[in-house]
Amino acid sequence: MFKKFWNWFRTPSKMAAGTIILISAIGGILAWGGFNKGLEYTNTEQFCSDCHMNDVVPEYQASVHFSNRSGVKAICSDCHVPHEFLPKWKRKIQASTEVYAHFTGKVDTKEKFEAHRLEMAEREWARMKANNSQECRNCHNFDDMDFTQQKTVAQQMHAMAQEQNKTCIDCHKGIAHNLPHMEKVQKSFIPEDMIEKKESSSK
Repeated sequence: MFKKFWNWFRTPSKMAAGTIILISAIGGILAWGGFNKGLEYTNTEQFCSDCHMNDVVPEYQASVHFSNRSGVKAICSDCHVPHEFLPKWKRKIQASTEVYAHFTGKVDTKEKFEAHRLEMAEREWARMKANNSQECRNCHNFDDMDFTQQKTVAQQMHAMAQEQNKTCIDCHKGIAHNLPHMEKVQKSFIPEDMIEKKESSSK
């Protein structure tokens, strides 16, 4: 029986070749569909909340990215996962180590998470600095901003950021999550005005 199949496989008829191509195509479509479904699921707010409900989720839910007057909402993956194909895959591979850290007990409690918050924040800031805050700019873009509709301070800061080629994460840290203890953060990660605010608030 095996020999018969092998002979058929080596010299297939047109119908057999068509059947193999059709089955392969259907299998490929189903595999790709299932793969993308899994990818979509790992990008959902629910998937992230399953591990982060006791640490960063309450912070996110108190932010303007979760609830605001216009109803435009950014979920976890909008800020933490690039939209572009190759950068998305690079980020997913990196994220697998973060999932591993949770399930092996490194950051599986709020206390452990807080102990590593600075390390994780600096890693994420560096990633966003390196890609010019691409995830931010998917929704917020200097070229599309009407500075006249912004408060005076925001106008000045955004104009200066453009002139100095700054990126969003240079100034906008702690938007959706609490900041770590900033006195331990590398100076390169903190704009001077943020250092002054932190120092004045601690007095």
